Amino acid sequence: MFINNRITRLLGVDYPVIQGGMAWVADADLAAAVSNGGGLGVIAAGSMPPDLLESQIAKVRTLTNKPFGVNIMLLSATADAALEVVERNRVPVVTTGAGAPGKVIERLKPLGTKVIPVIASVAHAKRVEKQGADAVIAEGMEAGGHIGEITTMVLVPQIVDAVNIPVVAAGGVAEPRGVLAAFSLGAEGVQVGTRFVCACESNAHKAFKNEIIKARDRSTAITGASTGHPVRCIQNRLTREFARLEKAGASVEELEKLGTGRLRAAVVEGDVEFGSVMAGQSAALVNRIQPAAEMIRELFEGTQEMFESLHRFSNH
Repeated sequence: MFINNRITRLLGVDYPVIQGGMAWVADADLAAAVSNGGGLGVIAAGSMPPDLLESQIAKVRTLTNKPFGVNIMLLSATADAALEVVERNRVPVVTTGAGAPGKVIERLKPLGTKVIPVIASVAHAKRVEKQGADAVIAEGMEAGGHIGEITTMVLVPQIVDAVNIPVVAAGGVAEPRGVLAAFSLGAEGVQVGTRFVCACESNAHKAFKNEIIKARDRSTAITGASTGHPVRCIQNRLTREFARLEKAGASVEELEKLGTGRLRAAVVEGDVEFGSVMAGQSAALVNRIQPAAEMIRELFEGTQEMFESLHRFSNH
């Protein structure tokens, strides 16, 4: 049921799982580990200088011969440069976030690159389908990092009903029950971010991983809603300072200044007090560090077992 569908065929992967494009976390090492494990590993272009992105793409090709992708964050000042690098290197799959992907689809589709935008509304999904997107990632507000306003449970079935291209569910998926739920809603794949931060092959700082492992059901908070670009992170001194400034009516410029460099501080330097520990609500479901391939096997073997159990129950 889960292994051979439109997403696995589109991406050329064994399992219908895409690794989230997490800036500073999703590098060539993690992407290769996910791809070698049968999913689609993704390098996050984020705000990488083009030469660094080029070297990451070259590196992932030395670590895996499987398909991989690059995520282009369209809000980033380096998005145009990232598009040129991806085009020049004929990257097999591109996911996009936070913006209109029309130009990306127009440039990359003729090269055979599969373009899969992350979307957060029905209107956005319909628009990118008309523009030629190969699939969409419907991301609910449970996700970490930049988020929309609709939950995964409500968003996914509406997107499935609204478009004819395959839908990948994202936001809150970290274990087999979430995968089974996503497929029950009509999705043909899942995108997993937060759990992959805790892969052995992830170069995220140990302190960052530990914050995810320690997380509980109410550990995350949404910051920056007043800027129009809300972000979900694990609560700490930084999120409290964001809340204080927003309550005081701080300007967008002040809030952006507070957030600048904070994600790198958390992921690379391990500053989990005043760094931006971006993680989804699914952090509460992540309890150990393990190889990416093992995570993927657990996700889908567990899902298959539950599906067969439900099938047996329904036949009684």
